[in-house]
Amino acid sequence: MKSYRDVATELRRRIELEQEGYRPGDDLPALENLENEFGLSKQTLRSALRLLADEGLVSTGRGRKARVRDNQRIRIPFARYGGIMAPGGTAGPWENACASQGIDGRMETVLVDTRPIGQADAALLRVDPGSDVVYRQRHACVGDEVLQVQQAWYPRTIALQAGLTSTQKIQGGVYAALANSGMVPAAVDETIRARMPTTEESELLQSGGGVPLLTVERVTRTADGQTLELLRVTAPADRIEFVYNNLPLPTA
Repeated sequence: MKSYRDVATELRRRIELEQEGYRPGDDLPALENLENEFGLSKQTLRSALRLLADEGLVSTGRGRKARVRDNQRIRIPFARYGGIMAPGGTAGPWENACASQGIDGRMETVLVDTRPIGQADAALLRVDPGSDVVYRQRHACVGDEVLQVQQAWYPRTIALQAGLTSTQKIQGGVYAALANSGMVPAAVDETIRARMPTTEESELLQSGGGVPLLTVERVTRTADGQTLELLRVTAPADRIEFVYNNLPLPTA
């Protein structure tokens, strides 16, 4: 008798070869159809789909069929910040990075509010613990997929001056808004780590519980050392690449 692992092996083969309608974005057959094909119980078939979801090959959700997950990697170069502070641009770094690869990326603002900041984050932002800061949460999307969750904190006076307190789209991105307000980003500290997702994160990112997340923590400052932004980005490790090209090396 076939096991759920045998079923997963066969479905994995079809997905990898993109055969029989198993292409990125396609729905897998309904459980009833798989039941007829493999002669196994729905519970066994669910176990097979769960295994494929943990591998990041399919996405599952309540009330809908399992869907073949798009594993095309999106390259996010550090150079994405190079030209965004020039006047006239409307797209932000995520949209520009996607467009350069022929991908229609968009940024959705989920939440903007004012809240007290905790001690650890206050130290990074260089504000007093418990002081009110402006918090922004955004989702970087391609189609109906969320590929990054971005959480950012700003000193309240800076957010007000740069117009970062509304949920409206920021033309050209946050860096452009800061620069246009006289607060030019000049230096960043960026730390990249990896960890496993929570259940809520894997559901939102449709990545499966077995796909690690990349987490980016970035602190942005002006040339004179004023901290402008604390940003944290969470993304599935099999869909996003952070690329650092042409970095200068010390000569002495």
